[in-house]
Amino acid sequence: MKTVLITGGAGFVGSHCVEGVLKETDWNVVILDRLDIAGNLERLSDMEIWEQEKHRVKFIWWDLKAPLNVFVKKELKNVNYIWHLAASSHVDRSIEDPLSFVQDNVVGTCNMLNYAREVPPDLFIYFSTDEVFGPAPEGVYYKEWDRYKSGNPYAATKAGAEELCIAYQNTYRLPIIVTHTMNVFGERQHPEKFIPMTIRKILNDETVLIHSDSKKETSGSRCWIHSRNVFDALLFLTEKHKDGDKYNIVGEEKTNLEIAQMIAKIVKKPLKHDLVDFHSSRPGHDLRYALDGTKLKEMGFEYKLSLADSFQKTIQWMVNHDKWLH
Repeated sequence: MKTVLITGGAGFVGSHCVEGVLKETDWNVVILDRLDIAGNLERLSDMEIWEQEKHRVKFIWWDLKAPLNVFVKKELKNVNYIWHLAASSHVDRSIEDPLSFVQDNVVGTCNMLNYAREVPPDLFIYFSTDEVFGPAPEGVYYKEWDRYKSGNPYAATKAGAEELCIAYQNTYRLPIIVTHTMNVFGERQHPEKFIPMTIRKILNDETVLIHSDSKKETSGSRCWIHSRNVFDALLFLTEKHKDGDKYNIVGEEKTNLEIAQMIAKIVKKPLKHDLVDFHSSRPGHDLRYALDGTKLKEMGFEYKLSLADSFQKTIQWMVNHDKWLH
């Protein structure tokens, strides 16, 4: 029986990966997490499958700013795959405190790579972001190996960690791949993120601030993807990949205003909103990000959940489980 180590497994995307592994495979799971702002063990206990399958999960508390010590390594015996999702990911906080993001995202990744040199695993997946490419002009969709142009410290630290991964693959011949993922949504997301925050504000008759251009005419745009589709892509790539390569996991493009309007329609309440020029007031908030998803499609991967269906179910779930909105 195989074992996957998921760093950040108590985080939003990480917990959905844990859930997916328990549902779709017979693997055991080891979670490495420090349970900070993003990590929450309730994400695990709230899973419908948790009580039935929790015997397959081992949780280890660890802060990856420090190298893994001998005691942690003893708990990580027989790891086949490493999915490295642990990261600090909030743009505002990276602008306020860049060094902490360097420590979490660059140093933390280096510590995991050094551990991987000792194992080594059958595969190490580094979970990165579309933001490493910077803002995408209208009509442009970045491919996996396009140039970087980080617009904020968060993006820069993810790009730096990507380069470390590629360097370790080249230097030590470790089986490493990198994924770029866009705006992920789903159940049990942190309330500071756009979708749960927008749900909360609409339900409370508050004004939603929408990221726009400097003229306050065009809303910011992102590609949106449900976390279960992300898990499916990671599972697919665990079996079908080329070591040292990069892969875009891409959703469907919608403007932030369209997303807010979709939420208002689902919860059946009016949307009060203001378009705000975030980039001029807070440099680092780019208007549009976009990725090209051709590569995974040509490899034979298909996303199981459509945006419309997964969005509808997620919003209704969060309204019915409103503890995740506060």
